[in-house]
Amino acid sequence: MGDDPKRTYLVVIDDSAEARVALRFAARRAAKTSGRVEVLGIVEPQDFVQFGGVQAAIEEEQRLRIEGVVSASVGEILDESGVEATVVVRQGEPVKAVREYIGDRQEVHALVLGAAPSGDPGPLVAHFTDGDAGKLRCPVMIIPGSLTDERLEQLS
Repeated sequence: MGDDPKRTYLVVIDDSAEARVALRFAARRAAKTSGRVEVLGIVEPQDFVQFGGVQAAIEEEQRLRIEGVVSASVGEILDESGVEATVVVRQGEPVKAVREYIGDRQEVHALVLGAAPSGDPGPLVAHFTDGDAGKLRCPVMIIPGSLTDERLEQLS
């Protein structure tokens, strides 16, 4: 059993507060289960295609912003939990990027998403809890963005 891959929690991160709550939950859960966290940042394609150089500059700026958000969130939270983490930044449409990333990765045990504390829960939460919910290779954990640190500790 020592050669089994570690249980992996995949968190999709952006600059929202609920994404950081989901990451904090996943890190605490991974620490308690001797698991690890994979953090996926997604750079969405830009609609502006009239001038290729401008579009490339906008996409590069967005990629650097996402990398900065991911690094800041991951550094703080994973340092406190002490879990192993991998950070990946992908480019593309978010639902497709998540689905492709999970793809044939048997080590991903759960997709952990943060839901906005009010209003629309977010596009990934809406998508993966609707008609596509039964098509993933792993469970989806929806973490309410309104949870306090104390409650996260209790639940993880």
